[in-house]
Amino acid sequence: MQDASGTIARPRELLLASLAALALAILMTWPLASGLGHLGRTLSADADGQFSIWNIAWVARTIVADPAHLFDANIFYPHRTTLAYSEANLLEGALGVIPYWLSRNPWLTLNVVMLIGFASAYVGAYLLLRYLSGDRRAAAAVAVVYAFCPYVMSHLSHIQLIYTGGIPLSMLMLHRLADEAVRVSPEATNDAPDVVASAFGRTARRGLALGVVLAAQGLACAYYGIFSGLMVGCASLVLAVTRSLWKSRAYWVALAIGAVTSMGLVLPFFLPYLRVQAESGFSRTLDDAVRNSAEVSNYLASAARSHAWLLDLARRLGPIHEVLFPGLFVIVLGIAGVVLALRRGTPRERETVVLYAGLGLTALWASFGPAAGLYRILFHLPAFSFLRAPARFGLIVVLALAVPASLALARTLRALPARRRGGAAVLAVALAIADITVIPIHWYRAPDLPSPYALLAKSPRGVLAEFPFYGERVAFPLHAQYMLFSTSHWMPMVNGYSDVIPLDFRQAAAVLDSFPSRDTFLVLARHRVRYIAVHWDMYVGRQEEIRQRLQPFLANLQVLSGDNRMTLYEVVRYP
Repeated sequence: MQDASGTIARPRELLLASLAALALAILMTWPLASGLGHLGRTLSADADGQFSIWNIAWVARTIVADPAHLFDANIFYPHRTTLAYSEANLLEGALGVIPYWLSRNPWLTLNVVMLIGFASAYVGAYLLLRYLSGDRRAAAAVAVVYAFCPYVMSHLSHIQLIYTGGIPLSMLMLHRLADEAVRVSPEATNDAPDVVASAFGRTARRGLALGVVLAAQGLACAYYGIFSGLMVGCASLVLAVTRSLWKSRAYWVALAIGAVTSMGLVLPFFLPYLRVQAESGFSRTLDDAVRNSAEVSNYLASAARSHAWLLDLARRLGPIHEVLFPGLFVIVLGIAGVVLALRRGTPRERETVVLYAGLGLTALWASFGPAAGLYRILFHLPAFSFLRAPARFGLIVVLALAVPASLALARTLRALPARRRGGAAVLAVALAIADITVIPIHWYRAPDLPSPYALLAKSPRGVLAEFPFYGERVAFPLHAQYMLFSTSHWMPMVNGYSDVIPLDFRQAAAVLDSFPSRDTFLVLARHRVRYIAVHWDMYVGRQEEIRQRLQPFLANLQVLSGDNRMTLYEVVRYP
């Protein structure tokens, strides 16, 4: 179980780690696996959870059925490129292709993708920690607190925020690149030129691998892709100093290959966002960042059952709008790892803890947003105008603690008699799980869709408007339920919910909120609406009023289908 640091996992070990990761993903999200086809974050108040189900289903379907119009999602008609109004979640959607097309079940699709996200986060952390610590058992235990940290578990409605595995994996690719560059440096080798050239090629290939991993993380989550790029950029400078790689041509060429590769792979999918920004003027401001910055209280907030005692203290310190407590297990071991490495560690261990302590402190500083200063500088970097939540840098703090924690645990296991190391490792895994677990999680059953949607799915293609049409900004998230329902028919819709809300939608929504009226039908005519769905059960206490007001317009509508919850109309002519 103990190898020299810098040892990579073999295929059999990688397979075992992946199986363990899947088992942990099932355990830590229980009872999700008992109802993959019907459990999820589907309350009407959980717009982000509904959005994620719709988003992954749209990408998984359209990337196969109509890839040329992947970004032309079925919301905010007549607008195009509407998938780029928020995170596109392209990697997650691609992973959902097989479960979607086998089942046509959007809940099952998202849930399978979610389990893959947690499992890949564990594997990515395991591989990095195993490489740096040289200890499989230590890596197996500490990877738990990264993949399932309280921050991630508080964002189950945001599928992109679960895909954290590319961050440690990109750092692993950088470490391997730097290690290979040291081996081929003129000071480290007297090999023949052809041997040096072969080693140079290996370094270049590691740069390519770094670029692919960075691109994959960026396509999974824009925030984490940017975080990974910043971490790799800062760490590459540190390693250039500590490894004397300033003059290493192989090192800088490999990094350049990584940068070009990642940008080349991401750019085609980033262009729609630039188009949306140019058309709508959308960008994040420093004021947005202020509202979504971390506070001291957030670093004491956790949903884990073992951390409930901290919440009272956190609430006394300030409001809780983000969950950033890393966990006691990783804090204690992380601090111990830093102290032990600086006092008694090898030069490589000291380099590692200095590097990750620096990254962690920088991320901590940035997480407090513009008021702390550093984020004001970062805000001027490319792509930061799309970000609004500096508090998410708190995830990097967890990884920065996990690295020295794995070093401390590896040292502890080495100090034990060989016969006791296995049991101690199992205990460490159990402690890590017990520290951060939130199970059993309260998932919600998928809603029963109104029966008229079955007919709509078979009807000729046409624009749909669903009512009530929520017209106030604070109520816009309620349109996400219609997006969720649209997974049964995929008709283009006037309704929509996303980060970007088009100006003409805001204007139309204020009018459509008064449905039925002559003004609302004028707006529907401008949008060439063919189908109207009226959800009577959502007009709480107003059903009879709406029916009476609709009477003058019924001559213009044909009832296609209806039940006690909803009536589906087709517009035969406009008044």
